[in-house]
Amino acid sequence: MSIEGKVAIITGASSGIGYATALVLSKAGAKVAIGARRTDKLEQLENEIKKNGGEALAQKLDVTKKTDCDAFVEQVVKKWGTVDILVNNAGLMPLSFIKNLKIDEWEQMIDVNIKGVLFCTAAVIPHLKEKKSGHIVNISSVAGRVVFPSGSVYCATKHAVTALSEGLRQEFSTRSNIRVTCIEPGVVETELLNTITDDSLQSFVEAAKKTQSLRAEDIANAILFALQSPEHMNVNEVLVRPTSQER
Repeated sequence: MSIEGKVAIITGASSGIGYATALVLSKAGAKVAIGARRTDKLEQLENEIKKNGGEALAQKLDVTKKTDCDAFVEQVVKKWGTVDILVNNAGLMPLSFIKNLKIDEWEQMIDVNIKGVLFCTAAVIPHLKEKKSGHIVNISSVAGRVVFPSGSVYCATKHAVTALSEGLRQEFSTRSNIRVTCIEPGVVETELLNTITDDSLQSFVEAAKKTQSLRAEDIANAILFALQSPEHMNVNEVLVRPTSQER
């Protein structure tokens, strides 16, 4: 199934998986709406897409604010008349041990990793339901399947994304022809490790930076595979680990 001319919204597009996904989908012919808090990075991405002959709309977006999510989708529909694809990519991973009580970081993860997905999904669902077509891609994690020390809260948020994805599929796929895909990356070379502030995890961070990781483009290509699958086929889950990753 071609995504030529389709309108795709990508959150957390200023770096990593979101940035790479915007480029990959644009090269495949999609019109891409890119949102994130860092407008300088968005402008850089928008210019790169347009330089390659693609169409892009960049807008500052804080997914923890429902008004931002609604306004972003409204702007996309105003410009291109519709929305076909939503990639819920925005996420944070400030790992920490529960005993260190980094409660502000717990709340931040819940706001971005769960509520952000809910707010953006709520903003696009009416448009997808109306035309009885569309595709929602949620970026979960291998942490949405397994739990590890220091990852209790992060894993909880990603388990929530995985559960939400299955719930969306059951509610909307058969009734409204809206496909839903949950992407579960293992270790990817992105900025996520930079959000870790727990000093007791510094050795973990350094070790992780030295391991062979997936590239953001690997996940972007997995997303493209799901989007381009035949219309009768719904790729529900894609779990992608580096070959060297054990868990």
